[in-house]
Amino acid sequence: MQSFDLVIPLFNEAECIDETITRIRRLFEKLSDNFKCRMIFVDDGSIDNTVEKIFQHKTDKSDILLVKLSRNFGHQIALTAGLNIANADFIGIIDGDLQDPPELFESMLKISIEQEYDVVYGKRETREGETIFKKFSAHIFYLLLSKLCEVDIPRNTGDFRLITRTVLEKFNQMPERHRFVRGMVPYIGLRSYAYLYSRSARFAGETKYPLRKMIRFSLDAIFSFSTKPIKFIRVFSVFTLLLSIILGVRILFLKIFTDEVIIGYTSTIIIFLFFTSVQMLSISILGEYIGRIFEESKGRPLYFVDYVSDI
Repeated sequence: MQSFDLVIPLFNEAECIDETITRIRRLFEKLSDNFKCRMIFVDDGSIDNTVEKIFQHKTDKSDILLVKLSRNFGHQIALTAGLNIANADFIGIIDGDLQDPPELFESMLKISIEQEYDVVYGKRETREGETIFKKFSAHIFYLLLSKLCEVDIPRNTGDFRLITRTVLEKFNQMPERHRFVRGMVPYIGLRSYAYLYSRSARFAGETKYPLRKMIRFSLDAIFSFSTKPIKFIRVFSVFTLLLSIILGVRILFLKIFTDEVIIGYTSTIIIFLFFTSVQMLSISILGEYIGRIFEESKGRPLYFVDYVSDI
């Protein structure tokens, strides 16, 4: 019999957890003839009663492993903690808010086994319960990724996916701190299948990714998988150098060969402020890369576990 682990990172999902476990157990009942199934919940420092609610679902046959982190380390780190512990033949990744239907893993497993795909990732056809701004910003985000990143990251995808043990073993060899899991899995490069589905609205509660975190997440994606921002600085510096040479030649020509008075205090100040801003932006881009090098060089563990409990 094959095994199936379902990794679910959680942060303050007390309003969703009962329904999440109920629906996942219905899925496990359907898979029970062919798979030994287990849920791996990773609590990322919740401050509500998420953990207590999980313990209320204890049964004689334990099918839940709870990993409680010592504090909030962030969604991608919590997801990584679950993947580090998972050891099944097939591993599913899903959030605890039920926007991604857990029932789909039945057909995703079938596709992976019958067609020998190492990754079956969810690709959203529709996104219910999301604002126009959210949809627009997501479109811009994936457009930027496709232009900047050196890895082919599919559009309209999240972390919702199924991977094989082969992918898991290779994923666990990547220790970087600033993690973008939906980019790290394609980076491995094994056979992948896009599973089309409709994403639901949150079952309950509020999003854990407000605008500030989404911007930080976008920067992690770009700076973790692309050096094009640095290359852009180089290209732009060549452009400004050529522009300054042309302007310098023009000014010398007017000064030496004509009587035209060279004026333009306002335009000079505007140009000065523009190029000063460009310099500051360039320094901040370089600083982002240097800061990441500094974080990686310290070699600290990605997370600390408070306790692990079978439920």
